[in-house]
Amino acid sequence: MISQDIENINVTSFAPMPSPEALHAKLPLTASASATVMKGREALRNIIDRKDKRLFVVVGPCSIHDPVAGLDYARRLKQLQAEVADTMLLVMRVYFEKPRTTTGWKGYINDPDMDDSFRVNVGMEKARQFLLDVCELGLPTATEALDPISPQYLGDLIAWTAIGARTTESQTHREMSSGLSTPVGFKNGTDGDISIAVNAILSSSHPHSFLGINAQGNVAIVRTRGNGFGHVVLRGGDGRPNYDSVSIAIAEQALAKAKLPANVVVDCSHANSYKKPELQPLVMADVVNQIVHGNRSLVGVMIESNLVGGNQKIPADLSQLIYGCSVTDGCIDWDTTEKMLREAAALLRQRP
Repeated sequence: MISQDIENINVTSFAPMPSPEALHAKLPLTASASATVMKGREALRNIIDRKDKRLFVVVGPCSIHDPVAGLDYARRLKQLQAEVADTMLLVMRVYFEKPRTTTGWKGYINDPDMDDSFRVNVGMEKARQFLLDVCELGLPTATEALDPISPQYLGDLIAWTAIGARTTESQTHREMSSGLSTPVGFKNGTDGDISIAVNAILSSSHPHSFLGINAQGNVAIVRTRGNGFGHVVLRGGDGRPNYDSVSIAIAEQALAKAKLPANVVVDCSHANSYKKPELQPLVMADVVNQIVHGNRSLVGVMIESNLVGGNQKIPADLSQLIYGCSVTDGCIDWDTTEKMLREAAALLRQRP
């Protein structure tokens, strides 16, 4: 018998969670959603392999908190994709998990009711339903892999995965990435250090064995073959941007030294825009200008965008939430998003 004085002394309870297999059975992958995911992944791999010269654009809300507003955004993005498909692949940013330095709302999976009730089982089901709805529209999705168990529940609906600046150095996330079915973008550290992202790409490209769960929800030894589509994401750091041509050249040199392909994605938000969402179009324009003038390492960008610009605090009365406005990082509004993507598409049509 386990003594309560030794184990789990700070644990108050264990709540049941359905297995990935059970949730998949309740919300199965449809043929149309599957086709969206597979087509999106293939297009992303082709862009990374230079078989497709388009730029991929991960664009959408900083985080999902209202699935109605989220689907409203997705429908608009799907329409815009038809306009720019010759130069860009649009992938909707669908983030459910938010890393926190201290405290704060941890995202739709962890706390879907936004009231500290932490009904993770409900959040996971709602997250899967939202991803299904977006994929049914024919729009590929991207997310950040924060909890190493979540991909077993949602991974079949994701086309591109990010590993955040706070977790790129984590052995757990490097091992997990080696088994993900998507291309994976590793962000540079919050201090701007790119070497941790380069090391993460190298690590995740090799086979790993680690503890995880299987489809039945049982603890298992997970053995992976390695992920050959890791790449670096420059998000600025230590309060300074790193999307300029000099920073891109330094990133290219670091990748070449590690004998890795020169694949670079620029995050237009975070330190690259000094955490001012209204500066994101300027970052995007600079990146596109580099491409038009001959850069061949820039394969993608990330943009934080929502229906309404800026952000808002979570009110005690959730009925007071502004529709389509971020509750985490500030975003550009939809009109700005349309304008910057249309302008980028027009410029990219001029590339050699």
